[in-house]
Amino acid sequence: MHLIKTNDLQAVQELVGRLTHPRRDSHKGQNGKLLVIGGSELFHGSLIWSAEIASRMVDMVHVSSPAMVNNQLMKQRLKEQFWNGIVVPWEHVEDYIEEDDCILIGPGMVREEGWMGIGDETKQIVDRLLKKYPKKKWVVDGGALQEVDQELLTGSMVITPHRREWERLTGQPIIEEEREKQVILFSKKHHGLTVLLKGSTDLVVQQEETVMVEGGNAGMTKGGTGDVLAGMVAALATTNDIWLAAQAGSILNKMAGDRLFETRGQYYNASDLMAEIPVVLHELTR
Repeated sequence: MHLIKTNDLQAVQELVGRLTHPRRDSHKGQNGKLLVIGGSELFHGSLIWSAEIASRMVDMVHVSSPAMVNNQLMKQRLKEQFWNGIVVPWEHVEDYIEEDDCILIGPGMVREEGWMGIGDETKQIVDRLLKKYPKKKWVVDGGALQEVDQELLTGSMVITPHRREWERLTGQPIIEEEREKQVILFSKKHHGLTVLLKGSTDLVVQQEETVMVEGGNAGMTKGGTGDVLAGMVAALATTNDIWLAAQAGSILNKMAGDRLFETRGQYYNASDLMAEIPVVLHELTR
């Protein structure tokens, strides 16, 4: 097990230094293309948070939502609130799955008991797409993570559960002294699936490789901060190995939270976190 703390600047710089960064002579599209699938008639902010942080890190972000089908209001909301990428009609979503480097699925999608039984539709969509494209890079988060058939999870995927989502997915409670072993066994069972188990100390696991990421504060429990993390991990995964992307996403997220805590205490929100992350990343790479 390897431990990284947000105040260990040397270790953080070594990790971030392994990331692929845009070359000065690069062209549009060479620095990552991401598709974000999510949202519902009830929740659309989650999808926007994930897409917005990603738009600061990759060349192109596409967003789509099954809630746009026969719902002009949802289409209008997405187009009014997300200007830094392209809103894709749901009927063309598979074209972009095939084209883009990574797909994030789940922010704002409702679980089965979430709202009017729409979670049944969430499960059908998530399972169908993961089954059809098992070799694509996927980040599975939010409502998708709570509805997915775990047998469809593969080594080309990252999941980003908090404790309750982990327990729902696996059917097993986290036993603190057994946490690392539990996650290792789950990762190995699913062909090297990368797991980013969120908490006061994040646990990032792929097979038997484990990294603990220590840092963060109570301000990071606010709604939307998990969507920002998922969007960042997915953005990094467009041009990096998913194992590296999950580690870097975790440490950058916690570092940004700690930076905000210095000036605002716990009185910040997901939008503040989203704005701080690029500042932290720039300072670590300049």
